[in-house]
Amino acid sequence: MKKSLLCPRFEKAMTILSQRWTGLIIYQLLSGPQRFCHIESAIGISGRLLSERLKDLEHEGIVKREVYPETPVRIEYSLTEKGTSLAPIMKEIEKWSQEWVEPEA
Repeated sequence: MKKSLLCPRFEKAMTILSQRWTGLIIYQLLSGPQRFCHIESAIGISGRLLSERLKDLEHEGIVKREVYPETPVRIEYSLTEKGTSLAPIMKEIEKWSQEWVEPEA
């Protein structure tokens, strides 16, 4: 089997970021902490899939889940320092898409 010429760290980063909906979740959280229902409605993703992706991103240290002991319990998701460091990349992708990607009809 031929060994990959890509850096293992780059491969892992691409695997994390290329999961469906992950980029949109990160982009959505760039504007600040948000509740689950707000992310769900803003992106149009199913609750089950959003929950799965948020858990994955939390496991990778990109998203932080904060539980507020109120009644009813309030849970907010935000980007960690690691997640926030993706902002320039996301902004460049946004800029590129505005110039090169045609909207779907």
